[in-house]
Amino acid sequence: MSTAAGSKVNGIELTLNCAGLTVLIAGTTTAARSTVRRYTAGGATVRRIATPAQFHPRLLDNVSLAVVVEGAAADRAGIGSAMPANPRADDGGRLAGQGWEPLRDACRERRILTTSEEPATSGGRVTLIGGGPGVEDLLTVRAKQVLREADVVLFDRLGPYRTLPHLAPGAELIDVGKTPGHHPVSQTDIEKLMVARAREGKHVVRLKGGDPFVFGRGGEEVNTCLAEGIPVTTVPGISSSIAVPAAAGIPVTYRGVAHAFTVISGHQPPTDTELEALAKLGGTIVVLMGIGTLPQLTSGLRKAGLASSVPVAIVEKGYSPDQRTTVTNLGEAVTAAGLARCTSPAVVVIGEVVRQHRDFSATLEQALARPLGVS
Repeated sequence: MSTAAGSKVNGIELTLNCAGLTVLIAGTTTAARSTVRRYTAGGATVRRIATPAQFHPRLLDNVSLAVVVEGAAADRAGIGSAMPANPRADDGGRLAGQGWEPLRDACRERRILTTSEEPATSGGRVTLIGGGPGVEDLLTVRAKQVLREADVVLFDRLGPYRTLPHLAPGAELIDVGKTPGHHPVSQTDIEKLMVARAREGKHVVRLKGGDPFVFGRGGEEVNTCLAEGIPVTTVPGISSSIAVPAAAGIPVTYRGVAHAFTVISGHQPPTDTELEALAKLGGTIVVLMGIGTLPQLTSGLRKAGLASSVPVAIVEKGYSPDQRTTVTNLGEAVTAAGLARCTSPAVVVIGEVVRQHRDFSATLEQALARPLGVS
């Protein structure tokens, strides 16, 4: 497998195969730390200079790429500023009043590609990222950019963790994933780890499946960071509550069929009051992680007045090669799930929109007349 490191040219993301290349990185140790890490992880031989005063054309021998870690608006524009009364080195890796123009000029003469990057933020901080339904190409552009700059990534099994070495090259990757009934790293310990790494001056990324604030305990993690004085930001993700039904061709709303949808967690069975409200509200019910409590949910909804004939779809492992959809109804959902051996992670969709299932070429009644199966 080839290795690569990302960079930007005129705001455009590039992915470069760096194996065997020599890259000169110009910028202070603090500002250039993530840049150095990415290119080293990408297989490049990295040369480093911290200030323009350290530059000599000999450093460009055998160099294929020069990366300038920017630090000021004038430098980003490629224009040297006037010499101030008291020159000093600023945090972007340039000596105030001098700039990196000698380096850029020398690269132009030698026809060496030069690119610029923003400096790594000084001081520890935390970013919560929603990883969507678990595949890399459904990450947002901002999520990918933040991952590229991460020093530490705490991830779980519902995010796109398989490609993290590519998405966050050189970062420390820590698996804090939970499985049903098995939590090797408690939520409290996850939050302590985030704070501890941030206090070391690192950019900590908490990568979660779906959206951080949709049953992701993102609110708890934000509050912990704020209480500890750690700067924290969030990057929203595509919630599995809409993405996974969409992967099965099921719209959660449909004109003339359902004008609302309700998302509930399947970790705990709903109360009788909640079940009655769901049954009266109508529309679509989407249950995340609902396999374990499916018997209580379906029997409770029927008791609350929802008809046994209401369609149900169980979509397992959305967007993975193992994705499959079991179609049944409320009265037979538990039996159908057992016969199909449905397992987590799965999204349960309850409502008439299930009739729009894209592989549902027959009517619901015809489908249920066949042996309980999987589409």
